[in-house]
Amino acid sequence: MLQLSIACLVFLALHVVPSTPLRPALAGAIGERAYLGLFSLASLAGIVWMVLAFKAAPSAALWPALRHLPAAVMPFALILVVSGGMTPNPSAVGAAKLLDRDDPARGILRITRHPIMWGIMLWAGAHLLARGELKSTLFFGSFLLLAAAGTVLMDRRKAAMYSERWTRYARLTSNVPFLAIAQGRNRTAWREIGLRKIIIALVAFALLVQFHPWLFGARPY
Repeated sequence: MLQLSIACLVFLALHVVPSTPLRPALAGAIGERAYLGLFSLASLAGIVWMVLAFKAAPSAALWPALRHLPAAVMPFALILVVSGGMTPNPSAVGAAKLLDRDDPARGILRITRHPIMWGIMLWAGAHLLARGELKSTLFFGSFLLLAAAGTVLMDRRKAAMYSERWTRYARLTSNVPFLAIAQGRNRTAWREIGLRKIIIALVAFALLVQFHPWLFGARPY
């Protein structure tokens, strides 16, 4: 359990770097592409370490497991992730030019400007509750905390970088899903999300259900 705790802390600390002055210093020293490549490798190594430590850690129940919760939540999580990944997003690296569009918050971005992060939060939260044990709380809780904090830190960094351009975009959408729509700052446009993205997400969900025991050693049903 100690190794898992350390792995989770290192993983979280690593992802704080992009929101500190250390990030531009490193990128300036070795170049933007080299920085992104090294950061991706370090993130992958951190995840591998966490997975290995998770498998080695003993089980310690904390509450009655809500075993079937992921089956209800994961379709929505995958729709957010797939739609977010397939939608041009001003929050993405190197996508600042999208801020200058007449309507920069389209499709899934009308619902939340951080769809992938919210998809990760749903995935992590559902699995944390479904397992009901200490090691799962550490493992999935790390991803939940990172994604939740990441939305806030990303907004702060982009606001500092792009000033009024980001402020305009932030007014058109929201971090919390559907908040901008509820406040009248945007509108729902399901056609912009597209049926294709939803179908891809649901097919991915079906494949995960089918191969989950083989991939992760646990049945999701």
